[in-house]
Amino acid sequence: MVKSLWDNEEAKHLQAGLDELVYRSHLLGRDRSVCNFGGGNTSMKTMEKDFRGREVEVMWVKGSGSDLATMEAKHFTGLRMDDIRPLLEREDMSDEEMVDYLSHCMIDSKHPRSSIETLLHAFLPFKHVDHTHPDAIISLCCSDQGRQLAEEIFGSRFVWVPYVRPGFKLSKMLAEAVQNNPEAELVLMEKHGLVTWGETAEESYEQTIAVINEAEAYINEKRTQDNAFGGQKYEALPQEKRQKVLADILPVIRGAVSEQKNMLLTYADDEDVLQFVNSKDAQTLSQVGAACPDHLVHTKRVPLYIDWDPQTQSVNELTDLIRKRVSDYIRDYEQYFERNKNEGDTMFEPAPRVILIPGIGMVNSGKNLKMAHISGDLYHRAIAVMKGATALGHFVSLNENESYNIEYWPLELYKLSLAPPEAAFSRKVAFVTGGAGGIGGATCEHLVSEGAHVIIADLNEEGAQEKAQEINRKYGADRAMAVKMDVTQEAQVQKAFQQATLHYGGVDIVVNNAGLATSSPIEETSLQEWQLNMDVLGTGYFLVAREAFKHMKAQGVGGNMVFVGSKNSVYAGKNASAYSAAKALETHLARCIAAEGGQYGIRVNAVLPDAVLQGSAIWDSSWRHERAAAYGIEPDELEEHYRKRTALQVNVYPHDIAEAIAYFASSKAEKTTGCMLTVDGGVPAAFTR
Repeated sequence: MVKSLWDNEEAKHLQAGLDELVYRSHLLGRDRSVCNFGGGNTSMKTMEKDFRGREVEVMWVKGSGSDLATMEAKHFTGLRMDDIRPLLEREDMSDEEMVDYLSHCMIDSKHPRSSIETLLHAFLPFKHVDHTHPDAIISLCCSDQGRQLAEEIFGSRFVWVPYVRPGFKLSKMLAEAVQNNPEAELVLMEKHGLVTWGETAEESYEQTIAVINEAEAYINEKRTQDNAFGGQKYEALPQEKRQKVLADILPVIRGAVSEQKNMLLTYADDEDVLQFVNSKDAQTLSQVGAACPDHLVHTKRVPLYIDWDPQTQSVNELTDLIRKRVSDYIRDYEQYFERNKNEGDTMFEPAPRVILIPGIGMVNSGKNLKMAHISGDLYHRAIAVMKGATALGHFVSLNENESYNIEYWPLELYKLSLAPPEAAFSRKVAFVTGGAGGIGGATCEHLVSEGAHVIIADLNEEGAQEKAQEINRKYGADRAMAVKMDVTQEAQVQKAFQQATLHYGGVDIVVNNAGLATSSPIEETSLQEWQLNMDVLGTGYFLVAREAFKHMKAQGVGGNMVFVGSKNSVYAGKNASAYSAAKALETHLARCIAAEGGQYGIRVNAVLPDAVLQGSAIWDSSWRHERAAAYGIEPDELEEHYRKRTALQVNVYPHDIAEAIAYFASSKAEKTTGCMLTVDGGVPAAFTR
């Protein structure tokens, strides 16, 4: 049952008016079983002074593209009711006319465009109005016997409105139906949602909660838990096995759904999801249609169901099925678009947003992690609705053309247009070793600032966590994740890539940057010192690159590796034979992998910096003193020494290297592989030949 979240102690501190509306909206949006992400709308009517100081009645309504759970006062739009009420006399009005007309009713042109369903709120004669999409109510509204069952639950207290796409016609139908039924306390919109109202913000909110709980109590009486969705057909794999299979198949799925543009992936294998995907009716039910019009832009009309038997079929058979079924889904979606398109429509990426796999769970795709999560959250709501609807009868949905006209509805697409434009590394996932250090940290931040999601891999787990938290505070949740990894340990490298895959779905960019440095004359170079350099700078780079190659090849959409070498990769540094030899190994390894990776679209390049002292753990170690001794100067004179020996008379900083790495990883270098780029201010002795 849904709990009331209204807190009288908190509410009494609210200022009368818009603060109450914001508070009420947050309560409704906080519980996703009450209101979908980005869906639903709220309003209140108040008296305000206009720009001339006159008292006018104003309706405040949710602005388009906002989410009830997080919106602020600035996300509501104020409209003059005296200008809106005459619209009730009209017989009809197109969407374009409606949007244009309402723009002239705004009390402030700086307010956002008002909700698609503004007139629904305006035409009802109540001070506070809420429109939501509760699971229990949608279950009722998506049942083939919904209207008759509603009479059993609500008697004569409800108004039933047949499905009509939101806009002028629906708003007028709803207002007239309420006017003709003085006993009405709520409106049920077929295949759509709930409308409630009240004279105060609290009354409107509590009415919504009470109505939902009446419907939920009725559904719970009818529901048989053991026979949900026709009963169980498959058994879920044990959790550890599910994780292993997911780590194997997510790169395959990511490649298959990224035919046009890269997608990021999330997955869910909670109890509700597993109950559904493992059920006898899942395949049939999942293809009926969307549980709510609001879902369509994020989930498409239907998910992709993979008909795989986890008890009898292998993972190899599953990967083959994934490739075939995604290809079939894309073909079917293209045909769906052609059958229903209107003049001027442009097709979205045709790949599925929701993939259901028996024994495993649900995989969701999106242009970033947030959007993938939204697809998953909405399909959780769809599962709850189907569970309720099938307890009451048969689950029904919009027909194909109705679904299309919501999915490609200009007023719905307007919400998507409010998102910021995609940047150079949007839809990309970068894996950066040594990510807590100077060059690594600067690289992570640079890539994220241009749209990427990053995995910060470092032996220094605390430093990696701090960097990830800093990035997430600045750029948004889940843009960065930290993993502890020793590049010399094969199992740790494999585990880190598995974590990255399970979190983001795959990897596009790998920056091989983890490092150390030692300095000794050759006769004083111990085998231990030599081996340490080879282990970290040679074997470590090999292990990371090999794992990256496997993942990129499995994805099948190419990839980029950037090795952070050194000036010493091409210049024999004095008293640094172990370090210089290992750095030369790195750059030649990069060229070898570039030669092998070309046929798979995998590019491998190297950046050769010199003397990047800022933020470097290497330069804060004995290396600083060892290099100063090699040049016969004091440690605090090193920066000036390095500056003076460059042709450009400059010092090199972490952000300089980050920019070079970003260049190689970007489309600007899409025809460059096996290349070395020196970023050292111009050290003549290290000019490549």
